[in-house]
Amino acid sequence: MRDETTPDAARMRRELAALVAVDSQNPPGHEAAAAALVAGWLAAAGFEVEVDEYRPGRANLVARLANGPGPTFAFNTHLDVVPAGGGWSSDPFVLREADGRLQGRGACDCKGPLVAMVEAMRMLAADRAEWSGTLLGVFVADEEVASEGARRFAAGRPAIDFAVVGEPTSNATVTAHKGSLRPLVRVHGVAAHSGAPDRGDNAIYRAAKLVGLVEAMHETVVSRRTHPLLGAASLTVTRIHAGVADNVLPDRCDLLLDRRTLPNEDEAAVKAEIADLLRQAEVRFGVRAEIVEWRPTTGGATETAPDRPLVRAALAASAANGAAAAGPFGFQGACDLVHFRALGADGVVIGPGSLAVAHKPDEFVPADEFVAASLVYRDVARAMLRPAR
Repeated sequence: MRDETTPDAARMRRELAALVAVDSQNPPGHEAAAAALVAGWLAAAGFEVEVDEYRPGRANLVARLANGPGPTFAFNTHLDVVPAGGGWSSDPFVLREADGRLQGRGACDCKGPLVAMVEAMRMLAADRAEWSGTLLGVFVADEEVASEGARRFAAGRPAIDFAVVGEPTSNATVTAHKGSLRPLVRVHGVAAHSGAPDRGDNAIYRAAKLVGLVEAMHETVVSRRTHPLLGAASLTVTRIHAGVADNVLPDRCDLLLDRRTLPNEDEAAVKAEIADLLRQAEVRFGVRAEIVEWRPTTGGATETAPDRPLVRAALAASAANGAAAAGPFGFQGACDLVHFRALGADGVVIGPGSLAVAHKPDEFVPADEFVAASLVYRDVARAMLRPAR
């Protein structure tokens, strides 16, 4: 009979293969099947499990193990993955192992971290004399689009003291991440026959004036705001759409802006700054523009202070279990840590694999990092959950 207080690498590979085979590409998500699979694993390990299917096919999973008095510690990551797309050397939904890599969509973002968290939860459940408190696994839907799952979970205001969020960090400790805002800006013109453009007002030409102001604002204002772990804030244009026919002058041109924020920036002030930029465009160039919607994003920026006990425990666990550089580091993308921080929890981001291969064809997680992550997770939880006496 094997020792359940150590990771079972073969089981972890099998479970990662099973989870990768569940198609939870977002959109549309369909995370309920993945949630049911993971719920079965954790129920068998002695956890109380609840699957919250908040819309058809869209589901969160919360697993709980109460083990005496003490704090509440949550593992969190997401059940959805980005669309597989093309360019793969093998089926993206069949886990492939070669050269020490486990390849498949979600292998590092974020089904690999999820399976490693499940294994850590099993080890903790098998060794309850070593800790006291409440252990949670919070595995959510829709992180890749708008964090509906994490927002829904946080809206219940659960009491959580500590959270470790799984994202690919090469098992290093990340304590801060950027936030994002995406205003859809509509620039107005006047339609006309393209053979007589002087009779109209080309919305694309007007939008070009605004694009120049956006570029200048990024270079002279936004990018000069920096954070020691995250670098510079940013403002850019990621999409543009205009025109209804080949021979019609467009009467509107839509620009999607992407504003990456830092923890020391105020979101309301950032929104006001963008609104002021549109006013400048009107005063200087006669551009008539408005924000027609704020597109959904994962959320705002956040950070946990480096002197917090959770950060020290995470750095020690990362270093002890083979991370080439323990941290602390910053995460250039956004993730669900912000929603746990909003609950008052101290939190860090840790996970196997690299952000450099996430969202790409032939996404993979190194097999050794994958197994080591379960030990990192176990050790952080043990350090923060008061030992039983």
